[in-house]
Amino acid sequence: MTNKIFYLSTCDTCKRILKEVQPDESILLQDIKKSHITAEELDHIHKLVGGSYEDLMNKRARIYKSEGLKDQNLTEDEIRTWILKEYSMLKRPLAIIDEEVFAGNSKSTVADLKTKLSK
Repeated sequence: MTNKIFYLSTCDTCKRILKEVQPDESILLQDIKKSHITAEELDHIHKLVGGSYEDLMNKRARIYKSEGLKDQNLTEDEIRTWILKEYSMLKRPLAIIDEEVFAGNSKSTVADLKTKLSK
């Protein structure tokens, strides 16, 4: 897979992180609202993170709470289906750099991504 960062252009946190990590033009930026993640991309990332869709799920998404998903014991297949169906369910930003996955906006994840991109 090409080096890529999945983000949401309307998300202030994504914008702040992109500004902070300063990806160069070799990194493809994909706005997940305009161009949803594909099943193939999601499945590839799933393999890279060790086989857990839950690690790629945004549990802060409004729909996660409004649909009562936080109170359900979702299977991996159900989580995969939700991520593919609803772009906001993908943890973001989500970067794939040299087959290494950086998912979410925690300080340590952003710092690790910044270090990786500065090499």
